[in-house]
Amino acid sequence: MFVNLLLAIIKLIAGIVGHAYALVADAVESTTDIFSSLVVYGGLRIAAQPADEDHPYGHGRAEALAGAFVALMLVAAGIGIAIEAVREIRTPHHVPKAWTLAVLVGVIVIKQVLATKVFQIGSEIGSTAVMGDARHHRSDVITSTAAFVGISIAVIGGPGWEQADDWAALVASLVICYNGVKMLRPSVNDLMDRLPEHGVVQAIANAATSIPDVRAIEKLKVRKVGLQYAVDLHVQTDALMSLHDAHIVGGKVKGAIRAAMPAVDEVLVHMEPYEPG
Repeated sequence: MFVNLLLAIIKLIAGIVGHAYALVADAVESTTDIFSSLVVYGGLRIAAQPADEDHPYGHGRAEALAGAFVALMLVAAGIGIAIEAVREIRTPHHVPKAWTLAVLVGVIVIKQVLATKVFQIGSEIGSTAVMGDARHHRSDVITSTAAFVGISIAVIGGPGWEQADDWAALVASLVICYNGVKMLRPSVNDLMDRLPEHGVVQAIANAATSIPDVRAIEKLKVRKVGLQYAVDLHVQTDALMSLHDAHIVGGKVKGAIRAAMPAVDEVLVHMEPYEPG
């Protein structure tokens, strides 16, 4: 958040003094990055709180809500940039200053490093919100690159090409909106309890069937809650097995699933008699 605040100030000043609206638009995008990171931070703090009397299933949904909010913020920023870009295209103004290109190069390098680091962290902890924040940072790289191209064209072309950086900002806004919509999908999937990717489900199924007394799995439901998964499965075992032994088998299934998938927090096992055919 500190880096984004610093970059936003630098880009805003450079854009105003250097007559480069693409840089001003870029500064707006960096400002939304600050708020998106703040939202993600708050969402993760709430999601990390344990279950309580009012929230028996925990607070994990806060993480997905934060991710959805960040995506909507990105779409809103893209629309705002597009509106201002169109206004600037219709308004005569000076050719951007050549030195603004150096500012953009520094911004692109810093934001790419930041995006890569945040993306890595998001992948490691399995956070939809953090991954969305990383894409938010990467969208800043896109807008800065578009601004660099547009300003370069305006500087090289000279009089008559003043609006080139505004057109670049308009193109970048479309990319930002696309990324925002793309970011929104995984958050909505988590909120709608969509089944996780096949690899997660298969790993859980393999762990359950690895227990010797498990004959088959009738049903397997998996949903992502915050940074963790909740599993609900029906396990079939010998119909003549005692309730006590079946309870032990269920405990072994839970242990095997959690050992294979540390991200699994809750496992609900329904024991049923095995009926071949």
